[in-house]
Amino acid sequence: MTIKVQPMGPYQTNCYIVTVDGKDFIIDPGVDATQWVKENVTNPVAILNTHGHFDHVWSNAQLQKELGVKLYTPQGDVMLLQGSGWMPDLPPSTPDVEIVGDEELDFDGVKVKFRHFPGHCPGCSTIEIGDAMFSGDFIFERSIGRTDFPYSSPEDMKKSLEKFKQIDYDKTVYPGHGGTTTIKQEQKNSDYWISIL
Repeated sequence: MTIKVQPMGPYQTNCYIVTVDGKDFIIDPGVDATQWVKENVTNPVAILNTHGHFDHVWSNAQLQKELGVKLYTPQGDVMLLQGSGWMPDLPPSTPDVEIVGDEELDFDGVKVKFRHFPGHCPGCSTIEIGDAMFSGDFIFERSIGRTDFPYSSPEDMKKSLEKFKQIDYDKTVYPGHGGTTTIKQEQKNSDYWISIL
């Protein structure tokens, strides 16, 4: 498995291309991501959203059209793809597949596992492929996603952190912003975040 990353747009939102067995998975194509993605894929099979905030989904529709692949988005955030109060000029997109809760997909032998961790937004999820977890805006290195946005919920975030603490294995975590960390490392910080939410 190889992982390419490029921070996109004013919020430096990480767009990832994960290649497994010759299949390219595009995770969170943000602002102006299309050209970089097209230059770095040879066999794209899916566009995957961790959640629906504009800086993670800006290039969804353009890539759906130009690459001819399906878009997979957590169900709770589908409404965010149609418009943004922060960014009224967000290009609207429509997922081909809505992911409900925790769901595992199989792309000709490549397993892609969505885990639902609401709080930052209703659909907020992580995506596991191989030994990597792509955490979107749920978990960062020594931090968590904000819970003061429209549709955020501190109570849901507490429950999500409790659920995150129960994961009994370790993987490298690739967040939506900033550098990598690990599941075990961020589990150590979870009680602190729960206590101040």
